[in-house]
Amino acid sequence: MIFSRALQREFFQSAAGVFVALFAILITVVLIRLLGQAAGGRLPSDAVLALIGFGSLSRLPIVLSLTVFIAVLLSLSRSYRDSEMVVWFASGLPLTAFIRPVLRFALPIVLTIAAVTLFVAPWAQLKSAEYQARIDSRNDASRIAPGVFRESVGAQRVFFVETGAGEDGKVRNVFVSTEKDGRLDVIVSAEGSLRTDAEGDRFVVLEKGRRYEGEPGSPEYRVLEFDRYSVLVEEREAAGPASRTSTTPTLELLADPTPRKLGELLGRIGMPVAALLLALMAIPLSFVNPRAGRANNLLFAILTYLVYSNAISVFQAWVSQGRLRFELAVWLPHVVVLAVLALMFYRRLAISPFWRARA
Repeated sequence: MIFSRALQREFFQSAAGVFVALFAILITVVLIRLLGQAAGGRLPSDAVLALIGFGSLSRLPIVLSLTVFIAVLLSLSRSYRDSEMVVWFASGLPLTAFIRPVLRFALPIVLTIAAVTLFVAPWAQLKSAEYQARIDSRNDASRIAPGVFRESVGAQRVFFVETGAGEDGKVRNVFVSTEKDGRLDVIVSAEGSLRTDAEGDRFVVLEKGRRYEGEPGSPEYRVLEFDRYSVLVEEREAAGPASRTSTTPTLELLADPTPRKLGELLGRIGMPVAALLLALMAIPLSFVNPRAGRANNLLFAILTYLVYSNAISVFQAWVSQGRLRFELAVWLPHVVVLAVLALMFYRRLAISPFWRARA
């Protein structure tokens, strides 16, 4: 009981710190990318928070997998460095005795990874795609960012607003340039607002401005002054969510087993299985020689994770392309890792490994 409780407490303390650090890195990366899009006018500022939430949910399985792996690795490596492992081994506990505490710690998190990967992450990606589609299908005027020249959908119109809408709902110092049939129309006004008529058509209503009409390179121009001028904003058909297998619910993947959907299903199944095997692999990987370098096992562990995750991605791509059967790809990389895991345990447990045995 003392052995199990000590390990469980160590694992959960390490996992809490690792998860907070990894999740903070994830949020920071997603936030920087979305803020860059919002600053460039490609994304409205009110959509940043929602997209951060959807993006975090879809990437949560990767964070949890790394959390389990690194937490077990750091905890046992510290025990090696502080000579606690010597005490446990002297008490008659072999290295395999650490498997049960690691499984008790890892299984709840692995089940959470499976639930998120199979059900929550596809839902989050679907909602993110739908939200992005609604943003993309907004009219030209609602996509204007203050201080940024913004093209319309068909690249026939350019908007510029110096100051965003205030409490009165009006924007200040508006510039609109329209090119059609070789003619260039430039409209400038002191202020403007957005209006919707009874039929649902939306207009940008400009006030106190001028309109310049003419052909580029020609001296013939007309200048019109107006107190009120309405510009019809062209509407696009509502864009539907992207047709991607990553947004397809798991039950639909099972109902329609096409190569692409089987490849996506392979990746979803492989995530929790890989998290469990990596947690077990952290036991032999955590060995540290106090008189040698302390970062060697950590570097090898990172390399192991990269190779394993990339192997799953390669098998997923092969299944999606029809180059490999799903029934073979779903277990082959994990069986190879399981064989490597058994070999690593044997190397740590055997007094005289078979490859060193004398003839």
